[in-house]
Amino acid sequence: MEIIYFNEIASTQKYLLENLKKNVCIWSEYQTDGIGSRGNSWIGERGNLFFSCAIHKNSLPNDLKLQSISIYYMFLLKEILNSYGSQIKFKWPNDLYLEKKVSGCISNIKNDIIIVGIGLNTKKSQNFNALDVKVNNKEVLTKFLEQIQKNILWSEIYSKLENEFYNNDFVTNDNLELKKAKLNYDGSIEINNERIYSLR
Repeated sequence: MEIIYFNEIASTQKYLLENLKKNVCIWSEYQTDGIGSRGNSWIGERGNLFFSCAIHKNSLPNDLKLQSISIYYMFLLKEILNSYGSQIKFKWPNDLYLEKKVSGCISNIKNDIIIVGIGLNTKKSQNFNALDVKVNNKEVLTKFLEQIQKNILWSEIYSKLENEFYNNDFVTNDNLELKKAKLNYDGSIEINNERIYSLR
């Protein structure tokens, strides 16, 4: 995968949406106009990690459904951060938490290319939380891209996700009673016979 670094960028996600090209990762340590979920912004402070990857749909693991993409990539990132000793946890459907949000993921599809954008507060954050261990941004990104290249099956990720879900190792969500929920294979959760794919 081609990796392009910007000292400063408005948004790695917007850049790839405007300059569509598969098998590319755009990253920066300073983003001024990032995209968050539910129409929010992700304005990151200098020194944190911001990146977006453009992946052709045919390059995804063959058992990964499009609606599970954000879950899949955020769980991969969580495992990498846990390997550094971080206590970070997964918050369904697309965040990582340490009491407050530390990382978020947003994905878009354009012309069969999946653009996965992730913001990770590795250093500091005024409004959210930062990672609880010291890491090198480029090293984390490199490890993440290496995991992508392995094309790990969704079934393998789901098995770990399911284990954490039913062991109450997820971050609880104020809007959902996860203790009464069922985790479905496609990454959705089911509460009172209602299937929910996201909170957006």
